[in-house]
Amino acid sequence: MRLESFADLRILRYRVAGFEALTLPQKQLLYYLQEAALSGRDITYDQKYEHNLAVRRTLEAVVKGYQGDRTAPNFAALLAYTKRVWFSNGIHHHYSTRKFVPEGLSAADFAGFVRALPPSELPLAQGETVDKLIQKLTPVIFDPKVAPKGVEKDADKDPVRDSANHFYVNLDKDEAQRAIKQIGNREQDKTPPSYGLNSQLVKRDSGAIEERVWKLNGMYGPALAECVKWLQRALLVTETPAQKLALERLIEFYQTGDLRVWDAYSIAWVGDTESKVDLIHGFIETYGDAIDLRATYEALVELEDEVATKRIAALSSNAQWFEDHAPFPDPYRKPNVVGVSARVIQAVVGAGDVAPAMPSGINLPNSLWIREKHGSKSVTLGNIMAAYDSESRDNGLLEEFAASTREIARAKQFGGQATSLMVDLHEVIGHASGQQAPNVGSPNETLKGYAGALEEGRADLLALYFLLDPKLVELRVMPSLEVGRAAYDAYIRSGLITQLARVPLGEQLEEAHMRNRAFITRWVLAQGADEQVIERMERGGKTYYAVRDYVKLRKLFGRLLHEVQRIKSEGDLDAARKLIEDYGVKIDPTLHKEIRARYEVLNVAPYAGFIQPRLTPVTRAESDEIVDVTIEYPDDFTAQQLDYAARYSFLPTYN
Repeated sequence: MRLESFADLRILRYRVAGFEALTLPQKQLLYYLQEAALSGRDITYDQKYEHNLAVRRTLEAVVKGYQGDRTAPNFAALLAYTKRVWFSNGIHHHYSTRKFVPEGLSAADFAGFVRALPPSELPLAQGETVDKLIQKLTPVIFDPKVAPKGVEKDADKDPVRDSANHFYVNLDKDEAQRAIKQIGNREQDKTPPSYGLNSQLVKRDSGAIEERVWKLNGMYGPALAECVKWLQRALLVTETPAQKLALERLIEFYQTGDLRVWDAYSIAWVGDTESKVDLIHGFIETYGDAIDLRATYEALVELEDEVATKRIAALSSNAQWFEDHAPFPDPYRKPNVVGVSARVIQAVVGAGDVAPAMPSGINLPNSLWIREKHGSKSVTLGNIMAAYDSESRDNGLLEEFAASTREIARAKQFGGQATSLMVDLHEVIGHASGQQAPNVGSPNETLKGYAGALEEGRADLLALYFLLDPKLVELRVMPSLEVGRAAYDAYIRSGLITQLARVPLGEQLEEAHMRNRAFITRWVLAQGADEQVIERMERGGKTYYAVRDYVKLRKLFGRLLHEVQRIKSEGDLDAARKLIEDYGVKIDPTLHKEIRARYEVLNVAPYAGFIQPRLTPVTRAESDEIVDVTIEYPDDFTAQQLDYAARYSFLPTYN
């Protein structure tokens, strides 16, 4: 259900099926985990840019307290900009990481709004005046040349120095990488922790480089202390001993900041396969770091969908078959796939880098040695996918960009199944497959800033390869190969055409998932050109791409998967760079302009996110004992974000 749209964003809502039928301890557990998740949300803002909390809190003060004309166009513009900041957890676009500036709001307007408030309502530093706050934030908000990119992936620039994120202070790439190499005995360590995952690197005026670890008595301590408080309460109502052990290890990690404890937590979390309630919580994905080392805070509270989980159990239970039949180089095929567990879940609440925009699937942990020795857990967010599908079913995009009426009919009949199965294969089989060559470091070190796009491409390619395999019909996870053909149609359409609508004119592809879709589709287009495996057509001044030979396209996906697995396993940086720079970065400006124009006519915002459910405890009048937990579904994005700010702002404005 779409509730509102602004800029290039639309706000939806999802529901949590089956919540009312849960036991009281399960409801209590979900409530405590909700509080643990949301308590860390400020961390993500600060990680993305050092001024984000100051910007957000100033804007929130205006939105909440301005007593002037709230119907004026400039106030509406300020509100729209504030919503964009909330959506992206800062002033850089959540997907492109390019800085966005207010439209219809001048610096003078902003200053007037801020000056209209009592100073006590503003996030003033000690000794700071209102005018100094305005002077500080004006270029941060309005000057496109100040902190232009959150994550700078341009090969001609320095990914550390030129990225606005708050992972590195006063450092360039070479300095950061020298400092990182000094940590740990990497060559002899067969079970290396993810060095740098939970810390900031700072070069002091003396030239010394300091590592500020994110832990209770370190950086981000106040927010992590709140997370731990609620995690400790959750220990009292855990469902299984394995779940309790995992939460105990997570608490210990936040207390110590020790990355080997994080690995112990990850192993314990992978081992908990019986609990119906689950939690993803921590510093996990490194997409926000241009050199793929430091991780952004995220948290997801989830509830298993037992009926839908049966669908993907067939995939996880056959993981070895998929590994044995994948077109990998033989040395990089796992001889024994272990611990691949998969489930469909109902997302209950997300925080940090997974909200308000939410993923369709997740596979963790990211540590390769833990995957190889202990396995992994994959989840498909069933209610999120259902919400996306329901809202987008009749928005006209398919009719505008599909190459034929047959393609449209196939998509309408099988598109939902194709999308679900693509996500399932990507997460359950793709990320869990393959192995490294002996004595080759982790991809985020060997492949540098190309690691993320290459890994997402590898998982996509494995899914694509098997989507046209009769094995999936045999396993009864799809009714016919028409589902696979619908998936191929959609992937080619997205990679070559529709994803371009998300990128402003004149820019190139920089986000990892966009790059992976581009390098796959452009590579197979080029390699299959002589046999016209994919045909480019023009009708009425509009460009379309149609798959003409699905069998040959599958073989091309297999060839590329073989090479991508080799690159990852061997840590071949030069090959990774060439593949992604040649096929995954640049955009044809003529096609780009055409696609943007066609998309704008449809008036469909290309990105979607969510207002989240809210769990509220019911207590006895004479005590704090929780006797029930209720769930409600808010419909006001602004009200929810102001409520979050009031309840969960635990960090100083600057950290």
